Amino acid sequence: MIQMVSEQSSGVSVQWPIETAISQWHVVYTSANHEKRVSQQLQERSVQHFLPLYESVRSWKDRRVKLQLPLFPGYVFVRLSSWERPKVLQVPGIARLVGFNGQPAVLADEEIEALRTYTMTPLGAEPHPYLRVGRRVRIQRGTLAGIEGILVRRKNTLRVVLSVELIMRSVSVEVDANDLE
Repeated sequence: MIQMVSEQSSGVSVQWPIETAISQWHVVYTSANHEKRVSQQLQERSVQHFLPLYESVRSWKDRRVKLQLPLFPGYVFVRLSSWERPKVLQVPGIARLVGFNGQPAVLADEEIEALRTYTMTPLGAEPHPYLRVGRRVRIQRGTLAGIEGILVRRKNTLRVVLSVELIMRSVSVEVDANDLE
């Protein structure tokens, strides 16, 4: 039996299956270098979204500049229900929803929360080449406690890499060896 959700709007009653009313995390693919503009447009449309950024220092001839760059170039994470999809696809700069066989793929809430935690840490999250295999570890202490990833060594420091399978991208963050299991 299909459960239905009803909504009254302007005197008109609309019903749809409950599965379409549940909001889930999806990934939208954007035009090149339009991630921040898309994020702003989604904010104006009151659509819940997440654009992870990292800080990068660039040196030019006369100065050094700190830039906020997308952690996953070309992608913005969006929480929406299926009836909101057309509204989101009308946003300038959005090319399409990432998916398979014509169906948008869904990201787990835990994956988004792990990404949010990664980007909020003062340890400096950075883009990393995509990793699928390696020595898996769990962080025991600190702001990243409970997060699992792949351990890598870089310039005499340890970093944990979290991979987003759906878009085949990874992000790394510096950790202390004593905090790992």
